[in-house]
Amino acid sequence: MFLTLREFRYSKLRYFLIGCIMILIAWLVFIISGLAQGLAADNAAAIDKMKVDRFLIQSDAEQKLNRSVITPKQWQNVSALVPKNAATPFGQKMLSVSKNGTAHKQDVALFAIDAASSLAPKVLEGKSLTNTTKGEVVVNQSLKEAGIQLGDFIQDFETDQKWKVVGFANGQSYSHAPVIFINLNDWNRLTKNLYYNAIALQVNQIDPSSITGKVKDVTIINKDQLLQNIPGFKEEQGSLTMMITFLFVIASFVQAVFFYVMTLQKTHQFGVLKAIGANTSYLARSLITQVGLLTIIAILCSLVFSYLTQMLLPSNIPFQLNIDTDIQFSALFLGVSLIGSLLSLYQIAKVDALEAIGRIE
Repeated sequence: MFLTLREFRYSKLRYFLIGCIMILIAWLVFIISGLAQGLAADNAAAIDKMKVDRFLIQSDAEQKLNRSVITPKQWQNVSALVPKNAATPFGQKMLSVSKNGTAHKQDVALFAIDAASSLAPKVLEGKSLTNTTKGEVVVNQSLKEAGIQLGDFIQDFETDQKWKVVGFANGQSYSHAPVIFINLNDWNRLTKNLYYNAIALQVNQIDPSSITGKVKDVTIINKDQLLQNIPGFKEEQGSLTMMITFLFVIASFVQAVFFYVMTLQKTHQFGVLKAIGANTSYLARSLITQVGLLTIIAILCSLVFSYLTQMLLPSNIPFQLNIDTDIQFSALFLGVSLIGSLLSLYQIAKVDALEAIGRIE
């Protein structure tokens, strides 16, 4: 530690510049991580918040909700096999709606649910959805930005259906579109050929194999499988994950090169230290301490900048930081930095005291 602090003191500019580069790389990693998590939430929040574990869908729908068709007969067969409230039908449809009296259209995801089931969203403003009322909806609060308020009517021009907004829910989005919740009675009036897209199941109350063995042309998938097959979800997250991976690889190379060059420049000094009794392990510990301290400071600074960025970004940009993910990436960034220092450690171990002292700089 003594040698590390003295080097920081007498080479302030050098370590400051290296630290700035490490901060920028770590900051970029956390920014992309926040965008990845924000986009994932914006793409699948409404499904993710549902308090169910499994979904029963059509077997040849390739685990895609929008391709699945569950008939009323299949729903009747399933409901006869499970305890009451252990299964509920669920419909989904993408629509373009507008506030009544205006021409501006808004793309939305329509979710048809049993208002008394666990699929019903928590309402922050207004009243909750019920199964007895007709033509009422609970919508995501992001629609307020489109000028929609409580008591307003929204219209689907394709089917000429109108619904009254009675409540706002938070964080309900699907496929990057705000979600509108309607009850199953309104869903039946909306669809020409009555169908559902899935049946939500509480697996702690039922045995899934008891259903698939008796109901034809259906399969049961978990929530994660359903999320991964939302159109564009896997590709979007895969691209961002690849960017983060490359940033970690770049960070390891950049830091390895910086410290290797600095080690080469200090070969004569290492030789002198070895000649007066410093062993290789002491010098190696000094280098690792340098890298560790510099990386920890860079990570802390980049985390502060990332959370400040989250506060300053407008609400329409999907950005979300997660403490668990931040801790994982911080540990990985520190590990990558230490691995990058191995090249410098090898160079230190190779230094010969007599050779280094006799070398002309």
